[in-house]
Amino acid sequence: MKSTDWLHGFRHSSPYINAHRGRTVVLTLSGEAIADANFINIIHDITLLSSLGVRLVVSFGARPQIQQRLESAGQHSQLERGVRVTTEEHLPLVLEAVGALRAHLESQLSMGLINSPMHNARIRVSSGNFVTAKPVGVLGGIDFGYTGRVRRVDVQGIDSLLALGHIVLLPPQGYSPTGDAFNLSHEDVGSQVAAALQAEKLIVYTPHAGVLNSEGHLIRELSVREARQKLRDPALPLQDVERLRAACEACERGVRRTHIISFAEDGALLEELFTRDGAGTLVSGDTYEQLRSARAEDIGGIVELIQPLEEQGILVRRSRELLETEINRFVVAERDGTIVGCAALYPYPEEQAGELSCFAVDSAYRRAGRGDEILSWVEQLAIKQGIQRLFVLTTQTEHWFRERGFQPSTVQALPGPKLAEYNPQRNSKVFVKTLG
Repeated sequence: MKSTDWLHGFRHSSPYINAHRGRTVVLTLSGEAIADANFINIIHDITLLSSLGVRLVVSFGARPQIQQRLESAGQHSQLERGVRVTTEEHLPLVLEAVGALRAHLESQLSMGLINSPMHNARIRVSSGNFVTAKPVGVLGGIDFGYTGRVRRVDVQGIDSLLALGHIVLLPPQGYSPTGDAFNLSHEDVGSQVAAALQAEKLIVYTPHAGVLNSEGHLIRELSVREARQKLRDPALPLQDVERLRAACEACERGVRRTHIISFAEDGALLEELFTRDGAGTLVSGDTYEQLRSARAEDIGGIVELIQPLEEQGILVRRSRELLETEINRFVVAERDGTIVGCAALYPYPEEQAGELSCFAVDSAYRRAGRGDEILSWVEQLAIKQGIQRLFVLTTQTEHWFRERGFQPSTVQALPGPKLAEYNPQRNSKVFVKTLG
């Protein structure tokens, strides 16, 4: 790395830092992640997020540590459907393993050596009985004993600690009103807590780079619908099933984004949150609202959306016939069956350029970040098509685009075919953004 490379990256991370400040992020750390050699770097990254004003909840697991403790005591542990059967005899050993791991995490988050990234961090870590649990019960004739599920989350209690700047640490255990303790899945705890808190993000750690396809390549993005389809893949490892299911359940209950990242890759958390492309798999969207490629049946909704803007002179008029022939260029934001946003991408392969056109968001939804989401979607499409610079012609939205990295350009810099059809009477300004 050149001596100034860090400066470029640091400057370009500032929008992401601002976007996450004051937001609630829930992280799920498996017992395997805690035992990994890279764990100390994860601790440093958690500390950095806390210092940047991110409200952090950490749900941790202890499967290998529990297994080791049971084996040390000469106890056999029964697994059914990938879930541990926790007998009354095993419960004290389970709680002992979890308690030791909790103390280890608190000690790691308390470090402050002068030569470490945590010097003067002064992290406050709090834990407690924030999760009320219920027993799994009997499934398929198997009594799971003291293995439980999340029943209720003390949102007010967690929120009060987050407001004080504490990191809230949640072990894989919960308690019932009868005073019983239950062994829980840390994925279930993380997903349920993220949903109850309406967290901005849920971070799920995995041994891989993220969710992999059948060829072993990273899948960058999945909608909840696509993730649910992936869960039906019989080749998907059981632990990956639990992680992906937690991601789906969190998004379906109101968490905006779930990120599945590697616990073995140094800096994966920071790269995922503070760079455009990220490091793992993003799971997002709900059935109520989604971004997707446009279809022929969307034309009526697009016409209804853009017509007022055409009448105001903000957009160039397009006939319904033209929309029908170019519908494959469009992406739309759909909310409960209604088109609330759209944009089109017109590529110019010879110039490795693309035009962002017919960009519109319903006036009732313009302050909810949908324009940014549509722009991000189009930029990703452009990158996949080998487009290196994205340009837009605008008459009234100059500042919106400049705030998002577009720079002023000239009409003469337009690709030849676009320059030939430029309408000087509209006197549109040209702005360009370099991608990648």
